[in-house]
Amino acid sequence: MEQADLPRDAYFARHEKVAPRDAVGRVAAEMITPYPPGIPAVLPGERLTEPVLEYLLTGVEAGMFLPDAADQRLGTVRVVAED
Repeated sequence: MEQADLPRDAYFARHEKVAPRDAVGRVAAEMITPYPPGIPAVLPGERLTEPVLEYLLTGVEAGMFLPDAADQRLGTVRVVAED
């Protein structure tokens, strides 16, 4: 995905939690690593896309675990707050 901001800047930025469908096009403020396979799908500072969020949502529905997401059921996604 597009790296829109530095990971550290995005992680520590003022953030808000939004529904996954509302997160499309927003800058992630958290890392989301689905397990399995245990490889990050989202890193702080990346611009979230519909295909990645759909992958995560369908994965959670199928039993995939998101150990480092702020909301492990992916009811919300932490994104950088817009001014």
